[in-house]
Amino acid sequence: MTRVWYRLFWLTLALVLPGCTKFDVLNATVPPLGYCRTSGLAYGESPRQKLDVYEPSQKLDRAAPVVVFFYGGSWQFGERRNYRFVGQALADHGIVAVLPDYRLYPEVTFPGFVEDGAKAVRWTHDNVARFGGDPSRVFLMGHSAGAHIATLLALDEHYLKDVGRSREIVRGVIGLSGPYDFTPGEESRVVFRMSRGDKADPAIEPIHFAAAAAQGPPLLLIHGGRDSVIGQDNTVKFARAVQDAGGDARAVVYSKLDHAGVCLALASPFHWLAPVFRDVLEFVEQH
Repeated sequence: MTRVWYRLFWLTLALVLPGCTKFDVLNATVPPLGYCRTSGLAYGESPRQKLDVYEPSQKLDRAAPVVVFFYGGSWQFGERRNYRFVGQALADHGIVAVLPDYRLYPEVTFPGFVEDGAKAVRWTHDNVARFGGDPSRVFLMGHSAGAHIATLLALDEHYLKDVGRSREIVRGVIGLSGPYDFTPGEESRVVFRMSRGDKADPAIEPIHFAAAAAQGPPLLLIHGGRDSVIGQDNTVKFARAVQDAGGDARAVVYSKLDHAGVCLALASPFHWLAPVFRDVLEFVEQH
């Protein structure tokens, strides 16, 4: 099918499904095949501390690698049900996908959502074998604010230690359009309990933990060259800092993608936008 067909299909869905969100439209383009989903599994006591597991529907010769995906939304918005397209794409290619919700502002401020991420990773490590996943091959992936959560979990070791685990259970990290070297803007300053003019706490910035990457998992960092929300310098500078510290980091910038496009390219009907999904699969296979 051609790219024009997909664009027309997208436009048609938007017109015939009034009231639907952009995620409803996107998920409507995704084939309901290749996965079995178990929804609403609790990893904590809060209503937001639930996750969905997408396991491959095909029989595999061995336990599957696992990807825990954290969505973005400025640490203030988002819900796991919107990202079925991520779970489907991964499961259809033999990967068990775990998609957690996490508490958002104003229910929590930093580091509450990262602490939720740690609990979700612990749950995954302890339970994913029941869904055909290999607990020794757990990868973290996130888009935007989710990439911030994923990288902090892998590099700031206290988060997983606080839930009785070690960052050694993380085989690798995939960051998509992430803020790694940043000062919170006007809308997100409250999330980090900052007043106007305050300097950012280094603990919120993954780049501050670049030296820890020398003993940490490998990083694949992907960004869009047309990203006007989070500049690509975040990815380029972070990767360079990790490399300078002796860690394993690869930065990939796709010049024609914007902030949302990097995540959209994960969806099966939109792999043609850029080989983001291929990069993810190769990284998981390699490590």
